[in-house]
Amino acid sequence: MTEDLSRLPFDDLVRRVRACTLCADVLPRGPRPVIQISESARILVVGQAPGRRVHETGLPFNDPSGDRLRQWMGVTRDTFYDEQKLAILPMGFCYPGTGKSGDLPPRPECAPAWRNLLLDHLPDIGLTLVIGQYAHTWHLPDCRQSVTANVEHWQKYWPEIVPMPHPSPRNNLWLRRNPWFEDEVVPQLQQRVALLLGPEQQ
Repeated sequence: MTEDLSRLPFDDLVRRVRACTLCADVLPRGPRPVIQISESARILVVGQAPGRRVHETGLPFNDPSGDRLRQWMGVTRDTFYDEQKLAILPMGFCYPGTGKSGDLPPRPECAPAWRNLLLDHLPDIGLTLVIGQYAHTWHLPDCRQSVTANVEHWQKYWPEIVPMPHPSPRNNLWLRRNPWFEDEVVPQLQQRVALLLGPEQQ
């Protein structure tokens, strides 16, 4: 009989996730699920999958992408890595390897196995940052064909969800072509984050 994981206590479920080996035979550096989660979290960050540096350190967004994301949010590293305030659940929990033009997509086995089980334990999320096409496809009910189109319609999902481009330096050209994102969306995002966390906690 298949085990009903939805009945697991939260701490046991998180331990299962961190010990997951579902994709072990196809991960170039082996499994190392990287997540940050607490049932008290107020903000959820949804990225793609850990990069090589994150895989090595076990710390999500511990790279230049994370530096820019924290700047967009208007939070310090201490606040960003406080799991009581902020949950980080990428679409794939392990580093998938590198292809010809950057990291490979998140492993498709990951989200169906774990995502809804973990999201069910986040009752107090007031803001979800949805970063990149794979996250958009999962979290936006009417996802469009391009990241740009989704981000352009950000007000449709506001204030519960913000579809975002990836903060990677690889996206510098996109940001230069779309200055409205940092001019219009980022200030609103920072205000929303401050409201949920309290400005003194940022």
